Amino acid sequence: MNNRLHSTLLILGLAALSGCTSYDTRLTSTSTKYLGQDGSIISRSSASTLADKNSYWDGDGVSGAPSILIDLSDQTASFYKGDKLVGVSAISSGREGFGTPVGNYKILAKEPHHLSNLYGDYVDASGNVLVRNVDAKKDPKPPGAVFAGAPMPFFLRLSNAGVGMHQGFLPGVPDSHGCIRMPEKMVKIYYDNVSVGTPVRIVN
Repeated sequence: MNNRLHSTLLILGLAALSGCTSYDTRLTSTSTKYLGQDGSIISRSSASTLADKNSYWDGDGVSGAPSILIDLSDQTASFYKGDKLVGVSAISSGREGFGTPVGNYKILAKEPHHLSNLYGDYVDASGNVLVRNVDAKKDPKPPGAVFAGAPMPFFLRLSNAGVGMHQGFLPGVPDSHGCIRMPEKMVKIYYDNVSVGTPVRIVN
């Protein structure tokens, strides 16, 4: 990744549907303004397209076995067909204390409407949020509350420990609880172009 692109990703907030939940509401607030590389102030609506602008897909009609290389330093997921690079997506991997584990994996399952069984909100019987952004194993449940898992659309499971790739919020830095978040446009393409068993390599 070139320095300009990397700097831009670090400076600007990138938005998609929140998954793995954000721990800083400034990152999801519609009133937050972002500073562009040229010093201009950018609205959230225009910042939300940055992940797609800095991602691309050129794999339609290309033959070859699919594979994915996730680079945690560059915060990218590169898609290959055979030995040909056909796509690159911006990502947000695990933040400090929740690092995404490196290694060689295979996609174990494809789940288009996956919900987290660990992170989410406590809600009442009508679905009203009582406590946001909870860890179901650590945070006490209020009386009468039920746990509502955070949505992780287009989930590509990489391990039985719950690590996977899915649509989610990209603030431009590692921010998840260990999963690999991707913008909506790109995760849909990756989801459609892999199958159970597709190899995924994660490197620092």
